[in-house]
Amino acid sequence: MINGFDNDKYLKIQSEHIQERIAKFGHKLYLELGGKLFDDHHASRVLPGFQPDSKLRMFQKLKDQLEIVIVISAVDIEKNKVRADLGITYDMDVLRLREEFMNLGFMVGSVCVTHYNGQISADAFRKKLERLGIDVYYHYLIEGYPSNVDLIASDEGFGRNDYIKTTRPLVIVTAPGPGSGKMAVCLSQLYNENRRGVEAGYAKFETFPVWNLPLKHPVNIAYEAATADLNDVNMIDPFHLEAYDKTAVNYNRDIEIFPVLNTLFEGIYGENPYKSPTDMGVNMVGFCISDDEVCRRASNNEIIRRYFTALNALARGEGNDSEVNKIQLLFKQAKIDISYRPCVGAARQRAEKEGVPCSAIELSDGTIITAGTTPLLGPSSALILNVVKHLAGIDHDVKLIPQEMIEPIQHTKLNYLRGHNPRLHSDEVLVALSVLSTTDPRCRAALEKLPDLQGCQCHSTVMLGEVDQKIFKKLGVGLTCDPAKKKR
Repeated sequence: MINGFDNDKYLKIQSEHIQERIAKFGHKLYLELGGKLFDDHHASRVLPGFQPDSKLRMFQKLKDQLEIVIVISAVDIEKNKVRADLGITYDMDVLRLREEFMNLGFMVGSVCVTHYNGQISADAFRKKLERLGIDVYYHYLIEGYPSNVDLIASDEGFGRNDYIKTTRPLVIVTAPGPGSGKMAVCLSQLYNENRRGVEAGYAKFETFPVWNLPLKHPVNIAYEAATADLNDVNMIDPFHLEAYDKTAVNYNRDIEIFPVLNTLFEGIYGENPYKSPTDMGVNMVGFCISDDEVCRRASNNEIIRRYFTALNALARGEGNDSEVNKIQLLFKQAKIDISYRPCVGAARQRAEKEGVPCSAIELSDGTIITAGTTPLLGPSSALILNVVKHLAGIDHDVKLIPQEMIEPIQHTKLNYLRGHNPRLHSDEVLVALSVLSTTDPRCRAALEKLPDLQGCQCHSTVMLGEVDQKIFKKLGVGLTCDPAKKKR
C-alpha cells in the first residue's frame, strides 16, 4: 500500500484539540463520536495510512476520565440492519462493542435505544440487555424533529426521554453505524442535565465529511457513497460562511439540527459558544493528508466499491434502487465510472473469453493479475495462488498445491460435509499452503507475500461467498463483485 495519510501527525494534533475542547467545558462534556471508535475501515480505505484504531489509541490516555454510552436506533433493530463490513446486525454489534470496550479497560455505562415508538423488537432487545445487567434507556420519536425547535427543547420533547445516568466528566456517545441518533442523545442529555442544575457541554468528533477539503473532493464524495442508504448530503455550511466568511463542508443532518443546538445553548449559557455546525466538530484529518493524489485515487475506488456493494444488496433482495441511483449520481460528481477501476475490466474480459467466473487484482505497481474458475479452484482461490506466485517470483505453471492433496479435500467436502461445490475456497487454499510450507520453500515464500496484498483492488465477475469475502477483507484487499450468482 502507498500511504497518503500521516497517522502519527493525526494522533498528535487531534489529541491536542480534543483536550482543548474538554477544557472549554469544565464540568461535563458529551462527545459525539462520528464513525467508529475502532475498526474504522472506511477511513483506512479512503485515507491510506490511517490506522483503524487511531481514535481508540487517543482515548486510552483518558480512559479513567471517560465513560461510553452506546446508541442504537429502534428502527435499525426492527429491520435487522447489518453492519456491512462485519456482516452482523446492529443489535449484535452493540454487545460486541461493549465487550471490546470493556476488555480495553473502558467503562461502558449504558445503552440508549433511540427512535423508540413501542417497537416489540426493541422491547425484546432491552429485556435481553437487562438480563445481562446492562442499563438501558429509551429516547422517543419527537414529532417534527429536527425543525420543531420549540417542541424538541421542551418537557414534551427532550424532557420526555429517559435521563441517562453518567458519572464521569467525559461521556463518549457512539453507535454501530450512522443514523443511530447520537447527536440527539447528546442534546437530550444537555437539556436534562440543565434541568438538574448540571452545566454540560457538547462537541463532535467527526471524521467525515472533511470540513477543510473541497465539497466535491473524492474523500467527501466517498462519504456520501458510504451513507447513500441514509441519503446524507454534503453541503457548504451556511452558518460558518455567514459567521466567518469562510467555506467549510458539513452535511445536512448537522446543519438541520444546528438551530436546536443553538436554542439549547442559549437557554443553558445565555449564548451559543458555537457559531456553526463546523465549530462543533473536532476534525484534523484534512491537515494530515500527505499525498492528495493517493487519497483521491483510493476514494474513487471506494465510491465504486460502494456502488457494487449496493448492487449486490439489491440482487440479494436487501437493498433498494434509490441507493444505487444516488451512487450513480456521485459517479458524475467525481467524474468517474467503473472503468476507473482496472480490475473490473480485466476480470470481465477474461470471463467473456473463457465463459467461466473470473477475478482480477491490481497490485500497487499497477500490475493486473487474473484468474478463472477451474474444476479444482474457484475464482478467488485461483487468484490468490496466481498473485502470490507472481509476487514470489514463482513460475505460473508451477502447481504449489498438488492435485493429490486437493482431491481428498474435495472428497470430504462433498461426501462427509454434504457440500455441493467441490472447488476449494480461499481459506482452504491458504491452509493447504500453510501445511505444505513446512517442507516446500516455494509455498513458504508464497505465503510470505500475503501482506503485500494490503490495499490492492480486486474484482470478481460473480458474488463471492461469505468465506472468500472475509479472507479478502482480512488481507486488506478492496473487493468488488458483479451482482451475479455463482453457478454450481
